[in-house]
Amino acid sequence: MPEERIEELLEQRDFKQLKLELEDMYPVDLAEIMEELTDKQVVLIFRLLPKEEAAETFSYMNAEMRQVLIDALTDSELQEVMEEMYIDDTVDVLEEMPANVVDRLLLVTDEETRKQINMLLQYPDDSAGSIMNVEYIALRKEMTVAEAILKIRQVGINKETIYTCYVTEKRKLIGSVDVKDLLTTGENKVIEEIMETNPLFVRTLDDKEDVANTIHKYGLIAIPVLDQEMCMVGIVTVDDAMIVLQDEATEDMSVMAGVVPNEESYFGTSVWKHARNRFPWLLFLMLSATITGLILGHFEAALAVMPILNTFIPMLTGTGGNCGSQSSTLIIRGLTVGEIEFKDIFRVLFKEIRVALLVGLCLSMVNGVRVIIMYGDPLLAFAIGLTMIATILLSKTVGCVLPLVAKKCGLDPAIMAAPLITTLVDTGTILVYFAIVTKIFHI
Repeated sequence: MPEERIEELLEQRDFKQLKLELEDMYPVDLAEIMEELTDKQVVLIFRLLPKEEAAETFSYMNAEMRQVLIDALTDSELQEVMEEMYIDDTVDVLEEMPANVVDRLLLVTDEETRKQINMLLQYPDDSAGSIMNVEYIALRKEMTVAEAILKIRQVGINKETIYTCYVTEKRKLIGSVDVKDLLTTGENKVIEEIMETNPLFVRTLDDKEDVANTIHKYGLIAIPVLDQEMCMVGIVTVDDAMIVLQDEATEDMSVMAGVVPNEESYFGTSVWKHARNRFPWLLFLMLSATITGLILGHFEAALAVMPILNTFIPMLTGTGGNCGSQSSTLIIRGLTVGEIEFKDIFRVLFKEIRVALLVGLCLSMVNGVRVIIMYGDPLLAFAIGLTMIATILLSKTVGCVLPLVAKKCGLDPAIMAAPLITTLVDTGTILVYFAIVTKIFHI
C-alpha cells in the first residue's frame, strides 16, 4: 500500500480499513513508508498494528523513529513490543538508544530476558556474540523423531528459526539435524541415528564478518555459537549475517571514498556531521599534495625549457590513479570474500605486473599516435609512452600490495584505497616522468 493511500485513510479517519490494509503489508516496507510520515501519524499507525507485526516493524525502523515511539508509548505497550521481538533484535535496538531509554526498555522486560540482553551487551561490537540469538531449539540424542517434532511444535513459535535444530548434551554441542530430515524419517528413529555429528560452529569472540562469510560460504541458514568452554550459547542466523556483510560493505565504501564511516542514513545525517566525516581525509590529501608541488618546483627549470611537458602531467597522474584504484578495488574485494590472502602476494603481484604491461603498451601506443599527430614529435611521444608504461606498473604494484600489507598488519584494507593510493601514485608519477624526460631531452 503506497504512502498516499495511508495518508488518504488517515485524513478520512477510516481506521478500520487502514488496519485491514496494514495487515497485508510487509513490516520492512511499512517501516520505510513510515519514515515519510509525521510523528503523530507514525504513532497512530503503530498502534493499529497487531503486536507481532508491530514488533517486527519496530526492528526495521531507524533510531529516530524508535525514539519517537518510545516517547509516545506507555510502559504496557512497550512491554508488548519487547516481548514479541527476538533477543538479538532487541539488543540491536538498545545499542542505538541513549542510556535513559535503555533503562526504561529494560524495566519493561522480564527478568530472564533482561539477563539474556545484558549477556549479549557484554560482547565486543565486532564479535559473533554481539549478533547471536540465544533462542534456538535444543534436542537430546536419545529423543525419537516423534518427540523432537512435538518439541518443535511446542516451543518453535518463540524461536527465530526452526529449520536446523541442535543436539546438545550438558550444553555441549554434539550434533545438528534439519527439520527436513525429521519430517522425512520414521517417527520411531532416534535423533542420534540421523544427526550430523560434525556440525560447523563459531566462537563467541570470533569476528562477526568472518562468521557472516562462513554462513555465506557454506550456504547455512544458521550457525551455532560456542563459548570458551565449548558450551552452546546461541546461533547466528543468515539474516543477521546479511546485515553484517551489508554494514561491512558500506563501511568499506566509505573508507575507500575517504569518508569516516557513518551508520546513519544520508538524509538522517546532519550537514555538520557530513562535513565532519569528510574533512579529515580531505585535509590529509590536501596537505599531502604539497609534496607533489615541491617536486614540480624542483623541476621548474625543465618546465621552463619545455613548457609543453606541463600539458601531460594531468593525463599521467589521472591514468596512474585510475589504474591503482582498479587494482586496489579488486584486491580489497578478494580479501573481503576470502578469495585472496597475504600468502598470495607474489602471485597477485606477478599477475598485476603482466596486466600493467599489457594495458601500458596499449595506452602508450594510442597516446603516441595522438602526440605525433598533435605535436609532430616522435621523441616526445616515446618519452610520454615510456612514462605511461612505468606509471601504470607503479600504480598497479602499489594498488595490489598496499591492501595486502594492511590486512597483514591488522588494518582495514579499505584504508589503502583510492584517496591514499592516488596520492602516492601522483608523487611517484611526477618523479618517474621527470626522470625520463630529463634523460631523453638532456634538460
